[in-house]
Amino acid sequence: MPMTKREPASVGEILTEEFLKPMDLTQGALADAMGVQRKHVNELCNDRRNVTAATALILARVFGNSRTSG
Repeated sequence: MPMTKREPASVGEILTEEFLKPMDLTQGALADAMGVQRKHVNELCNDRRNVTAATALILARVFGNSRTSG
């Protein structure tokens, strides 16, 4: 497999570029849907907060992309 010199995408970059922008969501709207303060979402988007297991579950619920098998 060829090696690349690119930096991996950050959580904030993925959240912003793959979810917020295509869905035309603001950080405030996502915060409301998650039931958290806008500051929490802002810190996620700006890579100043790590995604915990609890936050990952909330994001999966909000975006409907849970990977549970059943």
